Amino acid sequence: MTTKKVSTGVAHKVPADLRKKLTSSTKLLEIWNDLTPLARNEWICWVISVKKAETREEHITRLGKQLLEGKRRPCCWPGCPHR
Repeated sequence: MTTKKVSTGVAHKVPADLRKKLTSSTKLLEIWNDLTPLARNEWICWVISVKKAETREEHITRLGKQLLEGKRRPCCWPGCPHR
């Protein structure tokens, strides 16, 4: 079994649900690993900062879509307070 390398952020590790999404597509994982550690950190924090499971699922879906569309950071979000 080959383990796919999923790069982390500056202050955050990639949670299992996001890791599953990122490794579901070679192209998505390639884009993710090409982001800067700070940009990855912003995406991870954007995903984990919500309170409801449904919202988190929506963020993960949107993250995948937006990365494939060329976005490098979450839009309209003040940024990670943990850095």
